[in-house]
Amino acid sequence: MRETELLIPANSLEVLKVAVVYGADAVYIGGEAFGLRAGARNFSIEDMREGIAFAHERGVKVYVTANILAHNADLPQVREYFEELKDVRPDALIIADPAIFTIAKEVIPDMEIHISTQANNTNYGTYNFWNRLGAKRVVSARELSLAEIKEIRANIPDDMEIETFIHGAMCISYSGRCLLSSFMAGRDANRGQCTHPCRWKYAVMEESRPGEYMPVYENERGTYIFNSKDLCMIEHIPELIDAGIDSFKIEGRMKTALYVATVARTYRLAIDDYKKDPEYYRSRLDFYKEEIAKCTYRQYTTGFFYGKPNEETQIYDSNTYEKNYIYLGTIGDKKEGLGYKIEQKNKFCKGDTIEVMKPSGENIAVNVNAIYDEDGREQESAPHPKQILYIDLGIELDKYDIIRVKA
Repeated sequence: MRETELLIPANSLEVLKVAVVYGADAVYIGGEAFGLRAGARNFSIEDMREGIAFAHERGVKVYVTANILAHNADLPQVREYFEELKDVRPDALIIADPAIFTIAKEVIPDMEIHISTQANNTNYGTYNFWNRLGAKRVVSARELSLAEIKEIRANIPDDMEIETFIHGAMCISYSGRCLLSSFMAGRDANRGQCTHPCRWKYAVMEESRPGEYMPVYENERGTYIFNSKDLCMIEHIPELIDAGIDSFKIEGRMKTALYVATVARTYRLAIDDYKKDPEYYRSRLDFYKEEIAKCTYRQYTTGFFYGKPNEETQIYDSNTYEKNYIYLGTIGDKKEGLGYKIEQKNKFCKGDTIEVMKPSGENIAVNVNAIYDEDGREQESAPHPKQILYIDLGIELDKYDIIRVKA
């Protein structure tokens, strides 16, 4: 059995720390340029340095994305960016563009390079091509089945690593290469600026009847004809391991700390349970499904892993998330006489029953005994997003515990 890495996304220093504490073996992040999530908060060089130090102290790796499809004007800036990363020392770069790959090899020749899913990696010949050029790992295209991935594993060097998305949002376009956003909003998805027009509501207009919209619908609300369900493989850990996948990748560099903690913790428990005792893992499938449903999602599918998707993998009547729990905040340091520090994310009130989510897998129902502002004044509720507060929940807490409430 190959080693299995759980690879978790992070869009900020706060979320990186949560990912590490809640079970990641590695975290992937974007800098302030050249990644495919320009809308995320992303990392300054200083935050990147602090995040990498935090992760390395706990035995966790950090990979940095530089996976845009570059235009001419990008190339000199990419070189400057890699000169900065040379001193920061992430564990690997994630790259799609051959020109950016070449620059990385010139500027940081000893840096491990992983080939992004954006490079359309659909066969073992492609894996071997990148291996000969010096790539350590290739991220498989999302359009591959488990049988195809297993065949790739059998036809590449044993030390060549396969990384595969196993959970999160699916893209309507081939390996994420999409022109819709550029065409409809002037923002290029292939350069990190996707506006997600695949989630918009569409109708049909006949050429000779301008202005007369004819909905394509399942019900009176219209349809979302490009809107895919989210990928979830929590019930299929044995098959993923059997296929020879080295890194189980979670999508979500735009997600909250609650999402990251929920997904990281659930997959961590599932992977460890399976490796310890396959029967125990199977006995807990309902628990994993219940836990994974506590983060936001768009209904679940197994994507391409068991063959070509059909109409059941699309959601035609809505583009909204299922949301079972609301993120309230992440526990910080304790202040004597006031309680634990949090940056409040959503409203809650004194007297509410909420839930403490711990990295171990434990969920604890507690009452909010008191809420204080930074000056120690007690207040009845926490209505202001991002307000720094201190809370007394009547129990001892640990830094990075997450508090949430049922929606």
